[in-house]
Amino acid sequence: MVLERLGPYRIEGEAAQGGMATILRGVDERTGRVVAIKVPHPGAERHIRREFEILRRLSHPGVVRIVDSGECGRLCIVMEWAEGRSLRRILSDAGRLEPEQAVGIAVALADALAYVHSRGVVHRDLKPENILVDERGQVKILDFGVASGGLFSMSGAPRRATGTPDYISPEQVLGKRGDARSDIYALGVILYEMLTGAVPFPGDNALLAMNDRLRSDPVPPRRRNPAIPVELSKAVCRALERDPKRRYGSMRDFAYALGKPQPRRAPESRAHRILSYLALGMIPGSIFALLLYAASHQ
Repeated sequence: MVLERLGPYRIEGEAAQGGMATILRGVDERTGRVVAIKVPHPGAERHIRREFEILRRLSHPGVVRIVDSGECGRLCIVMEWAEGRSLRRILSDAGRLEPEQAVGIAVALADALAYVHSRGVVHRDLKPENILVDERGQVKILDFGVASGGLFSMSGAPRRATGTPDYISPEQVLGKRGDARSDIYALGVILYEMLTGAVPFPGDNALLAMNDRLRSDPVPPRRRNPAIPVELSKAVCRALERDPKRRYGSMRDFAYALGKPQPRRAPESRAHRILSYLALGMIPGSIFALLLYAASHQ
């Protein structure tokens, strides 16, 4: 896409290319503000209209924000320019994250998604590519192109699975629309990947990966990475339950569980162990002395 200007925005270049739209970096020449302009590909106009309708109802630090009504001279969405790296880039560079860092990102995402769900919206396509993380660990959720909710929600049952194969829930694999619990499943997959460096159902191809989650339970993340606390591993597995009714009832419940994992105990020093053994060794002698004292005063 070669554009130099859209309405009052000077185009500085292409920032990202997706399946339904191109993201351009622009500058509002009225204010000097840098913006992201999402321009749909041919045939994706309906998705962009629905995304605009949904985003204009949302206002949360963890969700990308519309900054203009779209005075581009064509159909587009003008959004804030969010700084940071995609979670996909972070994982590509690091392989996997320390449990504390992974949980921090997941809790921030759960907080943003709890707000989104409270507004009657389900994202339905959560994945590392749609998440930005800045240097302070603050997150920003992008791309609501297939989200449900709002005036332009699709009517009728979907004809095929909606979302990205590695991250969609079993019910989405079966062609169901999904609800907030589908986003809980997707966040569980993302947290699993942050902790282990792999998705729970990789598969040799997308079809196998999707079908595998209909029949099998994931390998507990702690078996792939023993550094993961037991309670954290259990929380991830609950988010990945095949039956939506067995997952957490809400994103806030999931966030609460993630905030309460049992921390790993620091290894005791040699001196601390010696003192503990000495203290234990003194117990029988102390008991004997007390008994002797009691007998001598009867």
